[in-house]
Amino acid sequence: MKITRVEAVPLAIPFTYGAEAMTLGTGAWKQLDFCLVRVDTDQGITGWGEAFAYTCRRASVAAVNDMIAPLALGHDASDIAGLTAKIQKQLHIFGRYGITAFALSGLDIALWDIAGKAAGLPLHRLIGGAVRSRLACYASLLRYAEPKLVAEYSTRAQREGFAAIKLHEITEPAVAAARGALGPGVPLLLDVNCEWRPAEAIEAGRKFRAHDLTWFEEPVFPPEDFRALREVGAACGLPLAAGENACFATQFQSLFEARAVQYAQPSVTKVGGVSEFLKVMALAQTHNVRLAPHSPYFGPGALATLHLLATYTEPAWFEYFYLWPEAMPYAGLLDPVNGVLELPQGAGLGADPDPDVLRRYRVA
Repeated sequence: MKITRVEAVPLAIPFTYGAEAMTLGTGAWKQLDFCLVRVDTDQGITGWGEAFAYTCRRASVAAVNDMIAPLALGHDASDIAGLTAKIQKQLHIFGRYGITAFALSGLDIALWDIAGKAAGLPLHRLIGGAVRSRLACYASLLRYAEPKLVAEYSTRAQREGFAAIKLHEITEPAVAAARGALGPGVPLLLDVNCEWRPAEAIEAGRKFRAHDLTWFEEPVFPPEDFRALREVGAACGLPLAAGENACFATQFQSLFEARAVQYAQPSVTKVGGVSEFLKVMALAQTHNVRLAPHSPYFGPGALATLHLLATYTEPAWFEYFYLWPEAMPYAGLLDPVNGVLELPQGAGLGADPDPDVLRRYRVA
């Protein structure tokens, strides 16, 4: 089964979340950027993947079309390991982080979708079998900054049945507002997106400790300073989570050898796709690190994460981005009920994206 076409399908879908647009990357963030990856084969099977694209959509699209597609055309679609190894080697000159890894992730996810469709099996059956068919979600709130809004939306998500609440706040009053609104015992997670140098992160973490955090996520810049990450965790006495900015299993190996985290956060649209995610999952179990995937997605990356988490033998939450898009490529499959998502059972990822959404929201 030969690959006949690899195409990036860029989308931009407006969203709201209850506050003014937060800053992400290069500016205000008011739309979800998608770089879907469509892979066609000579047997008529089409697979769908996703390359990370939030505020970097055009770069991810260019990487898929100009770097990944030429190397994949004509290759055996069933030889996922061989093709991804070839591409990793040929593109290493451009770096093993960031846009190149995002684009390869999209291809890899699409190839696994094809493999499932060819076998007539859902992805979770191909990668070891599911141990659960329902996946509890935590609500991953965007940054509100204003304590009153943090309390309001934390309470709202709790009422909707989410198992835990994650904040993207950087001030102690905002975190305190969430804890006060939720009450004791409700899991509260905090992601500060690499906000501080180590000494500052330690100072902040010691303040946050009073609010009973389940984990303190990415407190240190730069994120690849694993030694500093370990030192921050030891000094502030909080469990640490990190890994959404790591690409490929080799970088997670270094993270684990540094004993830097208690929770590993591979992101299937960044790490190298399903293939690398599976390697990270195995490494995490070897190093006694819990898996907590980064998955604030509404495209193929979200579906792939559900299948991967379903095979994970330890309890784990799915990260559900707590915002309201104008439309979703997989409406119905990614709508939690009482904070729970059902595992897709269709072949491959479980469904193809809604063609009407692709048509209405496709951009350059």
